[in-house]
Amino acid sequence: MGHLPHFQLFIDGEWSEGSDARVLTSENPATGQGWATFACASAGDVDRAVAAAKRVLDDPAWRDMTQTARGKLLYRLADLVAEHAPRLGELETTDSGKLLAETAAQTGYVADYYRYFAGLADKVEGTVLPIDKPDMHVFTTREPIGVVAAIVPWNAQMFLTATKLGPALAAGCSVVLKASEIAPVPMLEFARLIEQAGFPPGVVSVITGDAENCAIPLTRHPDIDRIAFTGGPETARHVVRNSAENFAVTSLELGGKSPIVVFDDADLDGAANGLIAGNFGASGQSCVAGTRGLVHRSILEPLIARIEEKAQAIRLGDPLQADTHVGPLCTAAQVHRIEETLSKAQGQGAVIRFGGKATDRPGNYMMPTLVQCTSPETETLQVEMFGPVMSLLPFDTEDEAIALANSTPFGLGSGVFTQNLARAHRVSKRIRAGICWVNTYRAISPIAPFGGFNQSGYGREAGIEAMLDYTRTKTTWISTAQEPMANPFIMR
Repeated sequence: MGHLPHFQLFIDGEWSEGSDARVLTSENPATGQGWATFACASAGDVDRAVAAAKRVLDDPAWRDMTQTARGKLLYRLADLVAEHAPRLGELETTDSGKLLAETAAQTGYVADYYRYFAGLADKVEGTVLPIDKPDMHVFTTREPIGVVAAIVPWNAQMFLTATKLGPALAAGCSVVLKASEIAPVPMLEFARLIEQAGFPPGVVSVITGDAENCAIPLTRHPDIDRIAFTGGPETARHVVRNSAENFAVTSLELGGKSPIVVFDDADLDGAANGLIAGNFGASGQSCVAGTRGLVHRSILEPLIARIEEKAQAIRLGDPLQADTHVGPLCTAAQVHRIEETLSKAQGQGAVIRFGGKATDRPGNYMMPTLVQCTSPETETLQVEMFGPVMSLLPFDTEDEAIALANSTPFGLGSGVFTQNLARAHRVSKRIRAGICWVNTYRAISPIAPFGGFNQSGYGREAGIEAMLDYTRTKTTWISTAQEPMANPFIMR
């Protein structure tokens, strides 16, 4: 194990092992073999990181830095992210199994998120209030909310980090970034760019570790003011309970079972590509995966034929190769869970049109799979599997399609395919989800808010709204009266 690359924690501007010296090995999902080791944080390390983040809020080097200067640091970080995108993408692919073609490109695009928030850093303004008291001058200002605990999962981690770190730093907060203990290597390497960009020590610390020793002590820490969490609903419930200890403002970006509704007037090629993007893109390991395909009965078979034809050209293989379309899943447990779910679906009458099993090659590979369902209760339409599994269910009317689309406790992404503009507006308005893509799928931008409804969480990442969520409003009253305060026992 000693010959494997090793990655340390980044706390208060310094690189270190965890205080209890625990080290874990990260496996390459394409081979099933260990390829790197990393240090794990203890509760004591969490205390160090949070203490540094709290201290730096009162350090003139950060506290008194102008908003414009903070923006310039973020621009520098954006340039470094773009410059190192190939390296970070390669690390993420080796560590998580996601395609290099996507990880490198997505990391390069993530630089635009930092540029967006860099530009917003000196655009958040206060307001002079037209107060109803003539001898008062009253105005509001927005201040940094404080110490932020940013918790990101292993999938799309550069993107999900940027949507938290960008607005938090632009607002003047300090951040303890907790990477998943599954595939954390690119985040630990990313910390080097924070250092190179010139942020004062303590403004950002990057740690990783398990729930008991790292995540729980972080989310319940008394000096945490804001929690930004991306992950699953069950873990989120623990996060919310932990936040009762510190009353931290909390945002949750959780999972989903996103519907993609295909009407009978849809372009079949476009719809097939949208369903493939929503289910097989990122090997299905996406919180917005469109795993509930709802198709008008009259075009179900022609659409399936189109998907089957396109699926024959899908190349499953080494995620580091440029011509690969679907790589391995991050963990072997995902493969087993998908196989069990497919077995239950077949017992419920579902038909697997293609795929449906793991491959016999080394690594955590699952074949792209299409499941034709007859009931909305089919297991594959209910369970978030995080793998390349597409499930299709027919509908007959627009109202039925909308009812099926909304028959889930989740509400993150959704898709509508139709060439009828009125229908596009009508249906997208009625679907209960934070995002609706029409005649496309899986598009993102730093300008567009990202987040869900119901059990897909609350709060928004990206867009101006996200920036404001890392500030709090202060109201200042200044008396302009020439006479001293009158009766102290009567509220003005």
